[in-house]
Amino acid sequence: MDTATSVTIDDVRAAAARLDGIAHRTPVLTSRILDERAGAEVFVKCENLQRVGAFKFRGAYNAIALLSPEQRARGVAAYSSGNHAQAVALAARELGTSAVILMPEDAPRSKRAATAGYGAEVVTYDRYTEDRTALARALADERGLALIPPYDHPDVIAGQGTAALELLAETGELDALLVPVGGGGLLAGTAIAATSVHPAIRVIGVEPESGDDTKRSLEAGERVTIPVPRTIADGQALPTPGELTFAINRRLADGVVLVSDAEIVEAMRFAFEYLKVVIEPSGATPLAALLSGRLDAAPRRVGLIASGGNVDAQRFTDLLSGS
Repeated sequence: MDTATSVTIDDVRAAAARLDGIAHRTPVLTSRILDERAGAEVFVKCENLQRVGAFKFRGAYNAIALLSPEQRARGVAAYSSGNHAQAVALAARELGTSAVILMPEDAPRSKRAATAGYGAEVVTYDRYTEDRTALARALADERGLALIPPYDHPDVIAGQGTAALELLAETGELDALLVPVGGGGLLAGTAIAATSVHPAIRVIGVEPESGDDTKRSLEAGERVTIPVPRTIADGQALPTPGELTFAINRRLADGVVLVSDAEIVEAMRFAFEYLKVVIEPSGATPLAALLSGRLDAAPRRVGLIASGGNVDAQRFTDLLSGS
C-alpha cells in the first residue's frame, strides 16, 4: 500500500461518526482584534477545550475503539510527553481497558498527574538519552499490549483529522489552515480532511525554531533527524517526523513555517487577553505564526487549530512574566 494514500477522507469521516457523542465538538472562536492584527478573517478551532485538554483524544479513542475485543482485554501501551498520554489513558478507561504510558522524566507535572489520574500506569524515561519508541515497543511486547503511537498510526491520523472536518463544516471554505506540527499526525489528518473537502486550501504546519525537523525533512525530500529540541513547546520537542505522517504531509501539506519561543509566549498572552482562553505553548504556535506574519501569501480567510491547553497555572504565569 502507498503510505501516502493509506488514510482517506472516508477513514476520517468514519472516525467522526465513531467519536460523535464521545469527543467534544469544540467551539470555533473569532475576534475583531485578531482579524485586524492578522489582516484576515480568522477562525480558531479550540481543541484546548477538548476532553483531556487536547485534540489527542480524537486519535487515541479512534485507534483503541478499532482494536479487537481480545486486544482490548490485554490492554494498551503508549509513549508521549503528555497530551497523547492523557488521551490514551482516558480512552482506555472509556473503552474498558488498561493503559501503560511511557513518559519523559521532565514531562510537565500536570500532564503526568492527569495521566495517572485517568487510571494509567506511568513509566518514565530520559528523553535526551533514551529511545522512547524502542522502549515502548519492548514494554508492549513484554506485556502483550497493543501499542498506540502518538502519531504514526493510520487510525490515530484519521481521528485527528476530525477536528479540521468540524472546523470546515462550520466556517465553509478557507484559504489556509494552520496546524501545530510535532510528529505530524494532526497535520496529516488535517491535510487529508481539508484538501478532500476544499482542494484549493493551503494546509501549513507550524514548528518552533529549535524543533524544525519536519520543515527540514520536507525541504530535503526525506526524513531528517535533529537533536532533541529544547523549546517551551514540549509537545513539539521531537527529533524526526513519523514515517507515515511524513509521507502524507510531503504530498498534501503546503510546507512548514517556524516561530520563536518568544513569539509563542506572545501568542499565549494574546489568546488569554483577547480570546479569553488558555493555550499551551505547542497549541499556540499557529497563532504565533499568524500574529508574527510568517505566511508568504496572506490568506483572506484562515483557520487555525489551537491544539491543546494543558499548561499548569505556575508555568503559564512564569512564561508570561518571563520568569
